[in-house]
Amino acid sequence: MLGAAGMLAAPSMTVARSGSPSMTVVRSLEATSRQSQTARLISGEIPGASPDHHMMSPTGNIGKRASFPYVNHSPNPSREFSGSIGNVAWKERVDGWKMKQDKGTIPMTNGTSIAPSEGRGVGDIDASTDYNMEDALLNDETRQPLSRKVPIPSSRINPYRMVIVLRLVVLSIFLHYRITNPVRNAYPLWLLSVICEIWFALSWILDQFPKWFPINRETYLDRLALRYDREGEPSQLAAVDIFVSTVDPMKEPPLVTANTVLSILAVDYPVDKVSCYVSDDGAAMLTFDALAETSEFARKWVPFVKKYNIEPRAPEWYFSQKIDYLKDKVHPSFVKDRRAMKREYEEFKIRINGLVAKAQKVPEEGWIMQDGTPWPGNNTRDHPGMIQVFLGHSGGLDTEGNELPRLVYVSREKRPGFQHHKKAGAMNALVRVSAVLTNGQYMLNLDCDHYINNSKALREAMCFLMDPNLGRSVCYVQFPQRFDGIDRNDRYANRNTVFFDINLRGLDGIQGPVYVGTGCVFNRTALYGYEPPIKQKKKGGFLSSLCGGRKKASKSKKGSDKKSQKHVDSSVPVFNLEDIEEGVEGAGFDDEKSLLMSQMSLEKRFGQSAAFVASTLMEYGGVPQSATPESLLKEAIHVISCGYEDKTEWGSEIGWIYGSVTEDILTGFKMHARGWRSIYCMPKRPAFKGSAPINLSDRLNQVLRWALGSVEILFSRHCPLWYGYGGRLKFLERFAYINTTIYPLTSIPLLIYCVLPAICLLTGKFIIPEISNFASIWFISLFLSIFATGILEMRWSGVGIDEWWRNEQFWVIGGISAHLFAVFQGLLKVLAGIDTNFTVTSKASDEDGDFAELYMFKWTTLLIPPTTILIINLVGVVAGTSYAINSGYQSWGPLFGKLFFAFWVIVHLYPFLKGLMGRQNRTPTIVVVWAILLASIFSLLWVRIDPFTTRVTGPDTQTCGINC
Repeated sequence: MLGAAGMLAAPSMTVARSGSPSMTVVRSLEATSRQSQTARLISGEIPGASPDHHMMSPTGNIGKRASFPYVNHSPNPSREFSGSIGNVAWKERVDGWKMKQDKGTIPMTNGTSIAPSEGRGVGDIDASTDYNMEDALLNDETRQPLSRKVPIPSSRINPYRMVIVLRLVVLSIFLHYRITNPVRNAYPLWLLSVICEIWFALSWILDQFPKWFPINRETYLDRLALRYDREGEPSQLAAVDIFVSTVDPMKEPPLVTANTVLSILAVDYPVDKVSCYVSDDGAAMLTFDALAETSEFARKWVPFVKKYNIEPRAPEWYFSQKIDYLKDKVHPSFVKDRRAMKREYEEFKIRINGLVAKAQKVPEEGWIMQDGTPWPGNNTRDHPGMIQVFLGHSGGLDTEGNELPRLVYVSREKRPGFQHHKKAGAMNALVRVSAVLTNGQYMLNLDCDHYINNSKALREAMCFLMDPNLGRSVCYVQFPQRFDGIDRNDRYANRNTVFFDINLRGLDGIQGPVYVGTGCVFNRTALYGYEPPIKQKKKGGFLSSLCGGRKKASKSKKGSDKKSQKHVDSSVPVFNLEDIEEGVEGAGFDDEKSLLMSQMSLEKRFGQSAAFVASTLMEYGGVPQSATPESLLKEAIHVISCGYEDKTEWGSEIGWIYGSVTEDILTGFKMHARGWRSIYCMPKRPAFKGSAPINLSDRLNQVLRWALGSVEILFSRHCPLWYGYGGRLKFLERFAYINTTIYPLTSIPLLIYCVLPAICLLTGKFIIPEISNFASIWFISLFLSIFATGILEMRWSGVGIDEWWRNEQFWVIGGISAHLFAVFQGLLKVLAGIDTNFTVTSKASDEDGDFAELYMFKWTTLLIPPTTILIINLVGVVAGTSYAINSGYQSWGPLFGKLFFAFWVIVHLYPFLKGLMGRQNRTPTIVVVWAILLASIFSLLWVRIDPFTTRVTGPDTQTCGINC
């Protein structure tokens, strides 16, 4: 595909035509000079089109321009101009390695170098040389670590561990009793119940023991500033590329995406270190136009929030705060500026909503741009790649004349016959585009509805990633997800507090939390499949070996003072940056053939783009000094072509991993299997906030998608049960990943266990035999240990009992509906090859009233199993009670045990029942009346007929006479 490139600094768009069978949209805000700012956009050949070039501003002004665009007519334009970029960048990298070996300094992409004491990230700096004690510029404070672990107080964690061990012992005795004491008159029911209980026990072990070492962390932003961001000096903070993904502007409103982008552009971080990339995988002109409006509003919004240091920096959520906005704002002009900015934002919302209203009806001829040319993305399944740079470091200025972060619109090429891999493919395209254009050392990915709630979130992450000791082995920093717009009672456990505040904190004490899809800052090197540097560790005791797992390493000595450890594992590919360095250092530096062969080997892995391959070798990010913006934009178009990933390791070992709709879990698992560790960062002010589907049907569909992804991983080659043994994945970390992929299977025994109480009530049988007083002690001990585990877990984590209980309730609701469907859909995909398309979760703010969406009823087949179980248990309670009334006093004792389990099911399904009823205080009376009527009729008929009971009609007088 013929790429197109240009440079511009004004907020305008130029359309040009050249001889190529495809159309490409490119826009850049890089200025050719401060005095002369130009803009070019090159598209493919259009029959009958004139060679005139039209410039169109976002406001619709059209003018003529006489400049002629650059057109490359070579058969493979990418290879023609990228070869020179790649070769120069490769030589620059080699020269950097030589300088580092000679002088002991670290080359930077801007041509300068810093001492090892100021080094950062994954590199060749040994931990012992991270601090130069003779450096007079560094005081004692700058030598301090940027973060530290804060262990849970022993008074809280030790009782918790003791109860876990005690519960394990009681559980073993309980299962032994259940297996050795079968119920003869209800053998099938007893056998099913015992199988379910054994599965629940194994599931509990997989879920509980990875939480054995929970920790907290503290960050020191002042030390970070002293080390890397001193006042009056150029900032040495690492560059960050921020990714925002969207696909359907009808389900993901442009206003929501705009707020996310505005919070990114206003983040408290050096402007020249931030770049925002928005992926529009639906190629929607609505998204494109909304971003153009957003970039214009950002010129006013960003200086306002930075001047008054307001939080949060997403305007929708800032203006909706019900707080005293005058608090701590003593500036006399604040009230006036705030009112003016609120008016500006209301006008901005009107413009965005106008675009949405206009987009409701698609014209028959497709969308037309303001210069009269067709929108390239009219066919969402067959369109060229598009890149538009709305703001840039050298051209996009705010109303006060300050620079703004770069804002780039990206829509990757799509053609029929190619596998595009949904969100994972779009994210990998963003990785490549960002590597070519800016190549930030770290990357943050956000969903379009997750805005930056804490403007210092990036600095929080840098306290771990740029720490000279810790950061070298960290693949990503995961932040917890927090949500707006959820009802106070959190009926369907949308906040997932137990998972984010308990499970992930427990994993942080082992090898790190799993990647949960958004709010995660990545080390770019880790995403490229490279391995982390390995530190020689002292031998530990039993607990350390339990958490550390097995490690196999082979030592090789290079030189007199250079030692490295290399991991050998047939199931995990080894992309070791040190191996590449050693190979180049061992060859002659003037040997062009050796350099070319090394470059070609990397192109087989990363794809046919010399410029991109060169960017992967930049340890500290940045682009080659010799590269021009024009050539980089053309190369960016090349790396988002739909065939770029063919015969490469993208999606299998590099970038976001394909093969599951939950690509986040799989991607994080591959990194941990290579030996990387992750960090869980929980600042006091939540770093990011998003919206969650609070409607019952939408919530179940969301859970279905997550569970289906786990099932896909379970039946793939990446299943944690067998993948990566002999590697660097820690033992308890593997437990956590096994639990993450196997938990949907629990839906089958859970469904059985929820049906058993109703069957027992209807048949008069029970799954537990008559127990002695001694045996009853173990039953009571088991229930007490379950409650004690939950209470102590809430005590050390700070999770409230209401949140814990909602989580328990939705575990049952989701287990017998979404998880169950996920298991069958996953089996269909594996056995029959039937792929299931999932729908994008709708993102919307609560603008129609007090949680109006919460009470909205949307029918889906996911509602059938819980509804059925709820009805049969209610009927069973009525039938069992009626039968006990008619049978006499002796039948009440066994009834209580059956009722206990039935009420356990009904209480857990109570939020589901409220969801079926609709809005509070608006319960449909007819539903209640019919439910009571049918249950009463059925119970009376059941007592009268009762097919499960053998009727005794009296003795046979012909056989035994009157003496019977």
